[in-house]
Amino acid sequence: MKEKTQYVLTFGVIAAMLYVAQFPLLVIFFFGIFAYFLWKTFSRPARQGIREVFEFYLAANEVLRDDERRWFGFEIQEVISRGEEILKKMSGAPPLVYFALGALYHRNGDHKAAADHLAYVVENKQSDESTYLHPSADLKNYVRVLRKIEREPTEAPQMSAAVRSLERSRKNRAYALLEESRRLAAESASAENENRSLVGEKEKSGPKNSNGAFEINKESDERLLKRPVPEKREKKRRVSVTDSEDNIHANRKPISEVLHDIYDKNIQ
Repeated sequence: MKEKTQYVLTFGVIAAMLYVAQFPLLVIFFFGIFAYFLWKTFSRPARQGIREVFEFYLAANEVLRDDERRWFGFEIQEVISRGEEILKKMSGAPPLVYFALGALYHRNGDHKAAADHLAYVVENKQSDESTYLHPSADLKNYVRVLRKIEREPTEAPQMSAAVRSLERSRKNRAYALLEESRRLAAESASAENENRSLVGEKEKSGPKNSNGAFEINKESDERLLKRPVPEKREKKRRVSVTDSEDNIHANRKPISEVLHDIYDKNIQ
């Protein structure tokens, strides 16, 4: 409202000067429209960026709030992406953005990233609001909107509640979240190292390549070849039967001798 009032007063003064200079009213009217569009064009990016910050607060508080809703991972990741975009675009981002991002990373299971963002809020002295002595234009606009929300919470009750909730959580839980994130990140790193060591031990204990497995099979085959092969019972039985038949036929006389004996007996 204040900016609109300033615009109306400025346009009124300029329009009065042009009217005194005997400019046509139609020209003054088109000049006012042109100036209005220029003002909206150049003031829109800053307002849009500040609006994104407070919309991020609203979404982050909705995810971090202790209720019975179960959030999908991609939903949390979308809110995290919005916060990361704010850090890239806004010079001198407020510390509350860092805290909200750290808490969201902790909620999503990325404890290393959570520890990085929370450490900036808890351990870095430059994250304190009192150290921001030379603010950027974005930060000035952000503070102006923030103070307006704090003075008149009824105009944006949800936004005001989200900011108060995040500030309260930052004050009471930032240090605990940082310690827990570091502990879980260290446990995850140690578990990953143990898995790598186990995989390395398995590779060392087993054959390194197909040549090792081939040598083992080759040795087992050689042992099998050197082992005496037992004769089968059936083969033994066949051999014994043939041997007995050969013995029987071996005791018999030749046919010529048998015929000769029979012939001699008949003559006698």
